[in-house]
Amino acid sequence: MNIFSGLEGLGFDGLEGFDIFEEELEEKKKKEQEQHKIQKPKIKEEDVVFDKTMTCPVCDKNFTTKAVKTGKAKLEGTDTDLRPRYELVDSLKYDAVVCPYCGYANFSRGFQNILNAQAKLVREQITSNFKGICHDGAIYSYDESIERHKMVLLNCVVKKGKTSERAYACLKLAWILRGKAESLTEDTPENKKAKAALKKEELDLLGKAYYGFVAAFPKESFPMCGMDDLTVTYLAADLGRQIGKYNEANALLSRVITSRTANERIKDKARTIRDMIKEEKKKQDSQV
Repeated sequence: MNIFSGLEGLGFDGLEGFDIFEEELEEKKKKEQEQHKIQKPKIKEEDVVFDKTMTCPVCDKNFTTKAVKTGKAKLEGTDTDLRPRYELVDSLKYDAVVCPYCGYANFSRGFQNILNAQAKLVREQITSNFKGICHDGAIYSYDESIERHKMVLLNCVVKKGKTSERAYACLKLAWILRGKAESLTEDTPENKKAKAALKKEELDLLGKAYYGFVAAFPKESFPMCGMDDLTVTYLAADLGRQIGKYNEANALLSRVITSRTANERIKDKARTIRDMIKEEKKKQDSQV
């Protein structure tokens, strides 16, 4: 439609396509092109990691460890076994702290919590054999994080940590192995083989975590590893599901679902796990 039709008698021919907002549209187009050129810098893992200074409670020496800046890791969600998933960086990689001098290792939250008798055991059985741990990069690779988490588990065993603590160390190491498997995004024969090996090791650790938490129920008080009794019961149930202990898992889930003190959120999560067990058993039966 030519808005200027009718002006031909006044001498204004050929006004079809004459844009009354041509300058404004050109200016808008120019701004959009300029904004497109200005892209936000992509945030990398090294941008949210810093060197944190700590003092070892076993050898009293200061050292630095990599840590994630507060508020920089945004939680995306959690797996069924409560493993947190973050944007930009897998914060779990940085939770295991190892003293590079004596080999004492623990998770960052409980690093300073060690009894004198436990420190003595660490010095006798770990420090005496420890050859040091090195790191030169800006971030921890999954392999470095796996090594550090294994040191936490070793320390936990050597210092005779609680059964639940050893179970938790197994669980967190399993999470790191899962994270490494997820990072192998290229569909190559090498990655497929590596993923299969990582899954096998992960399931073995999940089994150990399941055994540890169940064994800790009758002899430890709550909170356990920072979790209340219903959370640990739910967690143990999902670990049982993942390793195929369906009957035991269902029994634990029933405790959560029928609890008068459990909130609806954890009851819904328990019902979801119960439904997953039904589907997994049905799939197994169809394959027989």
